[in-house]
Amino acid sequence: MPDDFLLLTPGPVPLQPPVTDAMTEPMVSHRSASFAETVATLTADLEWIFTHSTLDGYDTTPPDGGTALVLNGTATLGMEAAVSNLVGPGDRVVALVNGKFGERFARIAERYAAVERVAVPWGAAFDMETVAAAITPATDLVTMVHNETSTGILNPASGVGRLAAEADARFVLDGVTSIGGDVVCIDDWHVDIAITDAQKALGAPPGISAVYVTDAVTDALDGARGPFYADLPRHLQKAAAAQSPFTSAVPLYRAFAAATAAIREEGMAARIHRHRRQAAALRAGLEAMGLQLFADVRDVTVYSNTVTAARLPPSLRGDSSAAFFDAVAAADVAIAGGQAHLGGEIFRISNMGDHPPAAIERGLAAVADALTTAGVNADADAAVTAARAVLRP
Repeated sequence: MPDDFLLLTPGPVPLQPPVTDAMTEPMVSHRSASFAETVATLTADLEWIFTHSTLDGYDTTPPDGGTALVLNGTATLGMEAAVSNLVGPGDRVVALVNGKFGERFARIAERYAAVERVAVPWGAAFDMETVAAAITPATDLVTMVHNETSTGILNPASGVGRLAAEADARFVLDGVTSIGGDVVCIDDWHVDIAITDAQKALGAPPGISAVYVTDAVTDALDGARGPFYADLPRHLQKAAAAQSPFTSAVPLYRAFAAATAAIREEGMAARIHRHRRQAAALRAGLEAMGLQLFADVRDVTVYSNTVTAARLPPSLRGDSSAAFFDAVAAADVAIAGGQAHLGGEIFRISNMGDHPPAAIERGLAAVADALTTAGVNADADAAVTAARAVLRP
């Protein structure tokens, strides 16, 4: 891989030197005292991140408190752990779906309970009246993806959480690509379990994730209903001793701890502002090329601040998109295409993690040059100028 390779995919994200260095430290037992210190530090930092992802330092810890749990698996494990520990046969889940990961949440829930989907086309905004009609006193659980990475849209978690609370239903929030990069309010949004992933806005390697379990929901957890590996009461029991129930991925924990320590040093307000500024710059640059953003935002639904999706020009859609993606790769830049039926229709650029302004500008220039190479004139200078006006006012 070239030294100047630029990774702008929506996970994994580039790693900073302290994070990669942490993985090279001598191996220790996952039951050792030194590793318990790592777990305790990581857990404390994660709990702070989960509850302080605000613009003014506002603490969103629930009145009864909560616990961050590190899971030896990516966030899909966290999604299944949350659902399987809260519902079973005879229970009713309302799953909101407007992208690939909302679809995944619904499919997971269908393994454990009866599911009613509130589904709109991928990238479209939810109609809150329809959501309100679906969530009733008969609803046991509501699942939602806050930041839908497949389409570049930020869904109204606050409103959905309020509807769940009014119906006395549990609310599980996928904050995989928002926590660490945008505002997330656990208590104010009535979140019972929040999920995130190391490899996204938190800037750590893939293979490890975390959930925040509020103390108010712990009595409702039934670890025997789901996978043995996803037994949350058992995780909570071990977490009290700064351990996990199973062999921990020691190097990944260490890397995760280095990444979360860097987030605390930067400060959540500064980090959120940086991600929002970079996302605005990406949108400005892509529109300066004449491209159309993909997500259909309206009312309380807005563009994602950690991943930006744009439509490919009509002449480069379908099989013709290969020329564009090949040209981007030739510039030693990695972006992402569309998923499922959006393959060959859109592309996605991530600003998650710790990118400097120059990385955003380089990514936009690579996209513009690739469009031109593929036969669609795009002005790289105009794109970079538009982005720079946002990034370096």
